[in-house]
Amino acid sequence: MSAEYEMVVGLEVHSQLLTRTKLFCRCENRFGAPPNALTCPVCLGHPGVLPLLNEEAVRLGIRLGLAMGCSIHQRSVFDRKHYFYPDLPKGYQISQFTYPLLTGGGLTVRSGEGTREIRIHRIHLEEDAGKNMHAGIRDASHVDLNRSGVPLLEIVSEPDIRTPEEAVDYLKKLRQILRATGVSDGNMEEGSFRCDANVSLRPGGSSVFGTKVEIKNMNSFRFVHKALLFECERQAQLLDRGERVVSETRLFDSSTGRTLPMRSKEEALDYRYFPEPDLPPVVLDPKWIEEERSRLPELPHERVARLSGEFGIREEDAEVLVLEEDLSRYLEEAREALHEYAGKGGWPVEQGTPRLVNFLLSEVLREWNRKGPAILTGSLAAREISYLVALVVEERLSLNQAKDVYAVCIESLRTPREVVAEKNLSQESGEDALGRWIDDVVRENPGEVQSYREGKERLFGFLVGQVMKKSGGKANPQKVNRLLKEALSR
Repeated sequence: MSAEYEMVVGLEVHSQLLTRTKLFCRCENRFGAPPNALTCPVCLGHPGVLPLLNEEAVRLGIRLGLAMGCSIHQRSVFDRKHYFYPDLPKGYQISQFTYPLLTGGGLTVRSGEGTREIRIHRIHLEEDAGKNMHAGIRDASHVDLNRSGVPLLEIVSEPDIRTPEEAVDYLKKLRQILRATGVSDGNMEEGSFRCDANVSLRPGGSSVFGTKVEIKNMNSFRFVHKALLFECERQAQLLDRGERVVSETRLFDSSTGRTLPMRSKEEALDYRYFPEPDLPPVVLDPKWIEEERSRLPELPHERVARLSGEFGIREEDAEVLVLEEDLSRYLEEAREALHEYAGKGGWPVEQGTPRLVNFLLSEVLREWNRKGPAILTGSLAAREISYLVALVVEERLSLNQAKDVYAVCIESLRTPREVVAEKNLSQESGEDALGRWIDDVVRENPGEVQSYREGKERLFGFLVGQVMKKSGGKANPQKVNRLLKEALSR
């Protein structure tokens, strides 16, 4: 995209709540049931039925508001939002329009070398719609209403996002807060964390917004990034040709990486909002809000600050390791085990902590992305990773050997202890043993030693190789280099 333009993005996230039942009825709130198995006259929109608000959904909304620094309104109102679509059985959606539960607040995201604050416009409660089904169905569409009536929080940001990278960081940190507070599981693959983006361009330095285009159907962080890149480039090319950007809703096609027209928004839809007559206003007792505040767990940004200080690592690295709750817990369990190994080995735990963090950021995080949370249990539990790092600190394994052992463990589901013992990998770092091998090599290769001393430095590699061969590959290569140079200089 030309530097002539500035990207302006606002995100709308729909997050399903971790309640046992739906928002206005007692049907189970659960993913994966057979189509239409979790329904009743209320969520099917039968005439004459009455909604009854799920108190747990309101409580979870309060928790998110506290975690994000929002204003929690003691009085909020439900409205009817009218539109007609096959997956909306009542012909309207119960939502909050004029008086939402939460406003304000924000999230801090990484932006280049610094950070930026992305403000929250509003967060409101509403019921989910059903799901239209087309795959594998010829000449027809089916509707699954299991999702109809499931409680949602719609989280609407201000148009403060300026790059695809900021958008992805915002979404990751929002999902992290939802999970840490127990508000939502944030599973994009199950549809419990869904994102729409409003995208426009404006001339650099301008404060006037351009024509807004909405993008739907982005079900992964990678797709959000690709969709925003494509859409901004598409709009920039239109503006460069002197053409007009059309206000419309577009779908992201993940197979081509393009956004495609879905429907025009040139004339605003009239949803005919009016207050829901069957539900009274939601009035919160301030004591309830304070009770929820006292129950909040350690929040992600608080954990980042704590781990950064305790571990002596960069905040950026701590952010990566606490992005997923399982990884964050794994890190702390591994550090606890490292304390034990340090005590037995007589070395300060601070000596091993940077190695542990680097191992998690490189080896463990790569396999996490490849195989998921299963790699954090069983033969590769946190204690086993600390054992590997302890061997490196004590110079009984090289770092490359530790990485090789971990790779074998990933594929074979064996513990590092088993692999190290089976392959007889324990590294020799004792100076007495290394000195004996070096003395033998110097005595057995007088010609090469003399040539090295006369200036043929390339022979040093040959002599190191001879020491490694004599040790059966067990000699610590860093110590061999140092001790051999000392021996050759005598």
